[in-house]
Amino acid sequence: MTKNKPISQIISYAEMNRTPLIQKAAVIGAGSMGSGIAAQFANAGIPVLLLDVVPEGASDRSALAKDGVERQLKAGGFMHSDLSNLVETGNIEDDLSRLAEADWIVEAVFEDLKVKQLLYRKVDAVRRQGSIVSSNTSTIPLSQLIEGASKAFQRDFIITHFFNPPRHMLLLELVSSPATAIDLFARAKEIGEIVLGKNTVICRDTPGFIANRIGNYWMSVAAVEAERRKLSVEEADAVMGEPFGIPRTGIFGLFDYVGINLVPLVWGSLMRTLAPEDAHRKHDITVEPLFMDLLSRGLIGRFGPGGFYRRKAADGSRIDEVLDLPSRSYRSRAKPQFDIKARGGDLRALCESEDEAGRYAWAVLSHLIHYSAEMAPEISDDVAAIDLSMRLGYNWKLGPFQLADKVGLSWLIDRFNAQGWTVPALLTRANELGGFYPGGIPLGSDGNLYESGEEVDQLSFAAVKKAGALISGNGSASIWDLGNGVAGFEIHTKMNACDLGVVEQVEIALARIPEGFTALVIGSDNRRAFSAGAKLDVFIEHASNGNWNALEQFVARGQKAWLGLKYAPFPVIAAAGGLALGGGCELMMHSDEIVAHSELNAGFPERHVGIIPGWGGITQMLLRGYERTGKASEAAQLAFDTIARADVTSSAIIAKARGILRPKDAIAMNRDRVFTVARERAIAASRAYAPPAIVSIPTGGSEVRERLEENISILSGLEGFTETDIIIARKLAWVISGGKQSADALSEEELMRLELQAFMELMREPVTLARLEHMRATNKPLRN
Repeated sequence: MTKNKPISQIISYAEMNRTPLIQKAAVIGAGSMGSGIAAQFANAGIPVLLLDVVPEGASDRSALAKDGVERQLKAGGFMHSDLSNLVETGNIEDDLSRLAEADWIVEAVFEDLKVKQLLYRKVDAVRRQGSIVSSNTSTIPLSQLIEGASKAFQRDFIITHFFNPPRHMLLLELVSSPATAIDLFARAKEIGEIVLGKNTVICRDTPGFIANRIGNYWMSVAAVEAERRKLSVEEADAVMGEPFGIPRTGIFGLFDYVGINLVPLVWGSLMRTLAPEDAHRKHDITVEPLFMDLLSRGLIGRFGPGGFYRRKAADGSRIDEVLDLPSRSYRSRAKPQFDIKARGGDLRALCESEDEAGRYAWAVLSHLIHYSAEMAPEISDDVAAIDLSMRLGYNWKLGPFQLADKVGLSWLIDRFNAQGWTVPALLTRANELGGFYPGGIPLGSDGNLYESGEEVDQLSFAAVKKAGALISGNGSASIWDLGNGVAGFEIHTKMNACDLGVVEQVEIALARIPEGFTALVIGSDNRRAFSAGAKLDVFIEHASNGNWNALEQFVARGQKAWLGLKYAPFPVIAAAGGLALGGGCELMMHSDEIVAHSELNAGFPERHVGIIPGWGGITQMLLRGYERTGKASEAAQLAFDTIARADVTSSAIIAKARGILRPKDAIAMNRDRVFTVARERAIAASRAYAPPAIVSIPTGGSEVRERLEENISILSGLEGFTETDIIIARKLAWVISGGKQSADALSEEELMRLELQAFMELMREPVTLARLEHMRATNKPLRN
């Protein structure tokens, strides 16, 4: 057994996030999926035991489990590398008895029924009764998995189908049996949603459950129909991409991504369990010569020498080749003969066109909608579960029933009739009701409408807006009544960028909230961004026209407004998810508390556009550093490292490690809960609230500046760090060290005035305008 001692910060995080729902987990099977599930438990602060078989002839009996942890470290499965220390590694021969410590045991071994059943007997002999035992199978029915198992095991057993990679894929399919304990199933669902941050979908015990039942069928149809219609790989992927709202990989790129070697395993398992009359058998890729030929040549996709695409030659050099389907040989990649973008992304218009692209699009769409409507009563309670599963499990923009509503149900029915197909009863019923979501209520798979029996307890601005509780607003931001004495501040510009309208609404909030509210929550329903920063157009416009006074006033107003939030007579809670960059990060950091989604991408990329943070980012980073270390030199170093490198955190855990988040700031694993938790924190904070005491921050003076100059010398030797970057870094060091030789403690206002001065000096540099314009045009930094 291998166990590394976590660093104190991660221990603290684990203790903070451990819940009565689960104290410890175990995963059996350390392949890419099993090790990824183990990593996600660790990301949630849950200690986890990872086991695998003993490799034949290996000197290290737990080598496979250790390799699984290393695989996740390389693949980014952990939100912070130190979280890997929450994973203990072992093997099922020496360490199986340790399963008695686990509240949840996940099996993620080879998709072989006999292998799984043999393992279950061993697990049942050592586990604690009442512990959850689940299989991550993607195709084997639960009823088969528990055949011959004890009644106690059947009571505690479920299927929990994660999607790969477990850190980033939000879908978790849950399956129970008639023998499953109701309270155990509910606990697993709650752990999945709250602790692991997943969107759970309850599935019936049918082959492939929901996402793979529909998704694997779509993949089979799209691949087989492309070859039958003599489309090239590039042409098929172009049709399957934007018009269908499917990721850019298209269909053949997706096969390369998931691995063609999974065809005999996943699709093969489906073919063994599907009914003889199931329509999937008409597009059975497990017997298609194309796939059999690729597998016989070892062409399994991205993790092999090639697949439908080949990006590396035998000597390791980069190439861009694609499989020619008729000859089965590689050729240079070519543009499709038809222009999909020129058709405006209209799927219906594409399907109505008479060229091969249109006929192929209709072939795939018609099979997809027909199969989904036929299978819905078998696999799900309502169409919403199927649509959600496809959006989350396959990254589609719209699920099949949403696609059907988009192209028109009457149009679909007319075309089905014209080609002699039986129209599914569910499609007919939806057409009678005006769509699959009449009045916003999803149609049940039996054709009836049901109000959801579950209480929706997640707060959203969309729900608030339906109540019409607007306090104030303009084209950039609005203030809403969230109930319970809490107001909500919503930015609604593109990527929630901050402009003068946002600053104005913050000023209004500071004046209006004390009149009738006790707290403020800042957030939005935009899953991509809390705020991507100050709007570049504002800087570009003022710099281009030489309006330096107007630009300085804009930045100064922002400074005053952001600092006003910090010292307001009411608590301010930031509900932060997605991007929190530059001015948006500064806005977040001026709140009393941050409730951050675990996948928060926060940071100060200002150097890439020629400037430094100007809305208090440097000041607040210095303060956080001093609160953490008690030393001006260490605080300065932390602030300099975070801002000068201009990179963005890949998780909230890393944001906490860098000091952007404070120890008291909360991290929510589930993105949908961030806003709700933020309001709960706001209500609690408002009960006995007092604004924070005004502080002074030691700066270190010339001694700190000399140390930072040494850092700049190191940075100057890095690739891509230009003379312009050196100038910016020196301005940053000047602000951090207090702008003078003495090591005086400065107030926040004094430090922010230094920020403003340095910011304006950099804005007057011609290279800055060039960087700003290049970033706006390309979304990439200019290395001038």
